[in-house]
Amino acid sequence: MSRISQEPQQAADVNAAIDAELQLLDPRVRTSRSLAARLLDPEFVEVGASGRRWTYEEMLAALPGLDGGGSQGVGDGGGARFEPSRMSGVVLAPGIVHLTYETDFGGRRARRSSLWRRGDGETGWRMYYHQATPVPAAE
Repeated sequence: MSRISQEPQQAADVNAAIDAELQLLDPRVRTSRSLAARLLDPEFVEVGASGRRWTYEEMLAALPGLDGGGSQGVGDGGGARFEPSRMSGVVLAPGIVHLTYETDFGGRRARRSSLWRRGDGETGWRMYYHQATPVPAAE
């Protein structure tokens, strides 16, 4: 394939991963196990800003109560939200997208990195790995 024919597909893949990442930041998705499960890969692992390691099952169980779940108004999108900025992505290999961005949550900032992989059939794009690193207050 020529580079020209790959670029539109790469842009589409990055945009699909960004759309899915933004869905995971939505309190309605975070409070719904079924919606979140469609976006997380069964082999999902996260290293959170706290340093804690999360697996797929641990994350699905805890996600509704974690920051950004809108716990002040569970299910209605109320409460504090993650505000993303500077989100960008790159295709690392066919079906693998790496996203980087920052979030602000009530004045707490974090730099974030996610790996998304495209599944076969109806599974679509799912987050395979996520890491959050706190931004020092001085920055």
